[in-house]
Amino acid sequence: MNKISIIIPVYYNELNIPHLYDALNEKILSRTDFESEIICVDDGSKDNSYKELLKLREKDSRFKIVKLSRNFGSHTAILSGFAHASGDCMTMVAADLQEPLEIIIEMYEKWKEGNKVVIAVRKDREDGFSQKIFSNTYYKLMQKYAISNMPDGGFDCFLIDKKVRDVLTRMSEKNSSIVGQVLWTGFEPAKIYYVRKKREIGESKWTLSKKIKLFVDSFMAFSYVPIRFISTLGIVISIFGFLSAVFLVANKFIYNVPVQGWTTMMITVLILSGIQMLTLGVIGEYLWRNFDETRNRPTYIVDEHHGIDIETLEYIEKMDFKEGAKV
Repeated sequence: MNKISIIIPVYYNELNIPHLYDALNEKILSRTDFESEIICVDDGSKDNSYKELLKLREKDSRFKIVKLSRNFGSHTAILSGFAHASGDCMTMVAADLQEPLEIIIEMYEKWKEGNKVVIAVRKDREDGFSQKIFSNTYYKLMQKYAISNMPDGGFDCFLIDKKVRDVLTRMSEKNSSIVGQVLWTGFEPAKIYYVRKKREIGESKWTLSKKIKLFVDSFMAFSYVPIRFISTLGIVISIFGFLSAVFLVANKFIYNVPVQGWTTMMITVLILSGIQMLTLGVIGEYLWRNFDETRNRPTYIVDEHHGIDIETLEYIEKMDFKEGAKV
């Protein structure tokens, strides 16, 4: 019998966890056509999320818990969940129940047909207007400038084969996007479609600063457009400056037009200085990411884990995921 591992990143979700258990128990755990395990990854929550997860573990041994030492971000939490999974295929869902759990069954059926990657594409979402604008803009830009096979509307939820999991966990990239990595692997994804629900319980910790970081990380990790843009901008400005210089010199010597303009000079200096700072900022982003990778720090550090079998822990050690030891 096939086994599905369901990864759930948890960050300030203490109010959602009891409802999450009820929903999983009704729609997933009660099924007899496959085995399932739920790996909840506490991503440094400072509320009672971890205590609530321990209560779930007491209720049902199929719930396994990985507690990270601090908040590493949802994408890293998902990656750590994959590393600790033992299923034949694995997926992830959000703890806030915005994805209908029925899509897990739909993706599993696609996987049984032989697809190594199945993605759940959002055909619509019940979020607010500003959230829709940011999300649609992000995925449109990613599709156009970074990952051409990014589906319209994007996706957060996906199911992958165990072999694809091995590829993702070996990458051990920081400052990246796991959905981008899934598409980057090159496995042709099967697609299902769903409507993302509005969050009913609790308050999202997906802040504007985190959205901006994801936007920057995604483009830096999967696109050369930022660095190509500043190179093109430099060429254009150089050509414009050269032509302007030729024009001024010609006017001076042919028509005896005096070269004037302290104001013009200052405006030019300020514009060029701003462009230089922008250029240095983009280069600095690339350099920082390169430096962050070369330090070879662990992608995440596991503080505690519960229910992870010995075979999986041996697998993690063998694969060398650059994670810190359990402390």
